Amino acid sequence: MNIDKIKGIIVPIITPVDENEHIDEVKLRFMVDHVIENGVHGILAFGSNGEFYMFDDEELENAFEIIMDQTNGRVPVYFGIGAIRTRKAIQLAKMAEAHGAFGVSILQPMFVKPTYEELYDHFKAVSEAIPNTPVLLYNNPGKTGYTMTANLVDQLAHNLPNIVGMKDSSGDFSLLSEYIRRTRDIEFNVLAGKDTLIFPGLCMGATGAVCSTANMFGPLVTSIYNKYVQGDVQGALEAQFTLNPIRISQDNASFPAATKDMSNLLGLDVGNPVLPIKSSQGEVLENMKNKIEESELLSR
Repeated sequence: MNIDKIKGIIVPIITPVDENEHIDEVKLRFMVDHVIENGVHGILAFGSNGEFYMFDDEELENAFEIIMDQTNGRVPVYFGIGAIRTRKAIQLAKMAEAHGAFGVSILQPMFVKPTYEELYDHFKAVSEAIPNTPVLLYNNPGKTGYTMTANLVDQLAHNLPNIVGMKDSSGDFSLLSEYIRRTRDIEFNVLAGKDTLIFPGLCMGATGAVCSTANMFGPLVTSIYNKYVQGDVQGALEAQFTLNPIRISQDNASFPAATKDMSNLLGLDVGNPVLPIKSSQGEVLENMKNKIEESELLSR
């Protein structure tokens, strides 16, 4: 299975909604063009920042069709799966494959806490249901309450041929490095899942990163990767240092409001987060605005 395209900056694209919380097709098409024109190397539909947990199956499928149509083969498109139930995850994976997804990204089931064997069998069942489609594991312990161990990733990567990569959002750099070390003997690409760890991830052997800030700051975020692979290591580091205060300023906002907040501050007009989450106000919003201004990105 060719995994050469699993690299660079992949954006978990925002899902714009209107005042009635219906997915806004016009703005969604705009966002697809916006991120591609700003240099991203791939699109992840319905990642965590795409609010997958807020939409029903029909909404997910309709929006994915729109994203696939608007992308029109310009970059690889992945579909994010966050279903708890294995059967539901399989249904979503088959749907994504039917609509031409390059790959799927599967989050470990949240709320429940599966054993090692249960978690292995979950990923195995989904991957075997779409044997010709690349599968990325998605480790996000901050949102699920537990982590995917290096042993588990090692076994899945070595035993299931279409599990060919992963996104790690743990923020644990030692764990990220273990994922890379233990799979470096096979075709398996690891992506950093924290926007602040793009550069160190690349230094350790990651092939790229999945970055929500690429919705708003595509040229800056992609420059970290592009400069690094071109040999401009210092330039990549400085770009990372420019991004970090902006990303860190989001931490006091309710997840996942910050990505839409910043997008709207920049005039992208993507609508509000889906309730019960609300747009940031007051000091939290002002701090994000100040960090954007301090970066001087708006004047570049």
